[in-house]
Amino acid sequence: MLTREELLNAPESEYMNADQLAFFKALLEQLRQDTMDSIEAAKQTLANPPEHNDEADRAAYEEESRMALRIVDRERKLLPKIDAALRRIATGEFGYCLESGEPIGIPRLLARPTAELCTEVKELSERRESVFRERE
Repeated sequence: MLTREELLNAPESEYMNADQLAFFKALLEQLRQDTMDSIEAAKQTLANPPEHNDEADRAAYEEESRMALRIVDRERKLLPKIDAALRRIATGEFGYCLESGEPIGIPRLLARPTAELCTEVKELSERRESVFRERE
């Protein structure tokens, strides 16, 4: 299995070869498992609230619960993105921008293995969203 260092130092001609795809598949599968474990742990914590006799303790617990629910919601939204990235590995589309077809790049994929867009297209998309929000 390749290391992150080997990935970063690989020549462009080896971009998304079988070893690199295997690395990202394993990374995404581990991310999926970690995400599912985190969601399950949060569910268990929320399902078994401690008894609070003190208002301050109850308020602190409620705030922690709200934060846990937000985290669970974010992680729940991550699962379909992980599954989509795994499908792109299976079809040979992983690592390439869905809009431009250009390589997304190893550093970006290491930072966000579910990335679907290259940096340039993503930045353009974010600028468009910003302009659209300003007009509203």
